[in-house]
Amino acid sequence: MKIEEEIKQGKFRSEHHKLLINQLFTGKWVVDLISRHLKNFDLTSEQYNVLRILRGQYPGAIAVNAICERMIDKMSNVSRLVDKLQKKELVDRKVNMEDRRQMDISITEKGLKLLNILDEEEEKLIARLTHLTEEEAKQLNQLLDKLRN
Repeated sequence: MKIEEEIKQGKFRSEHHKLLINQLFTGKWVVDLISRHLKNFDLTSEQYNVLRILRGQYPGAIAVNAICERMIDKMSNVSRLVDKLQKKELVDRKVNMEDRRQMDISITEKGLKLLNILDEEEEKLIARLTHLTEEEAKQLNQLLDKLRN
């Protein structure tokens, strides 16, 4: 459905203005889609992002500030996210022996198992995007990359 129909707006000041609104609307649509999916697993998208970052470091650990640098949402409170994930036994937190002010975070086996389940479930989310061809998806990725430059 066209953005004009989605938000019931007849016209935009320019194509670039329309792009801005369309990007905001579509971004929110994707976030909502992912959030609904993760709700079944008692996870937020930010917690999911932390788990994926930690899996990339597995079997090693990573400092909280390094997680912050890699987050999609840079405004996330990573310490709070790690606390919640630790309560769910999805991550471990240990004092770094070289710098005792730093905490090293690693993913647990339980966290890895959950991500494996989510990887399979993620295919259902990706299926929502398959009305774009592989070439269209590639082109859109290139355009989104270009937009951020």
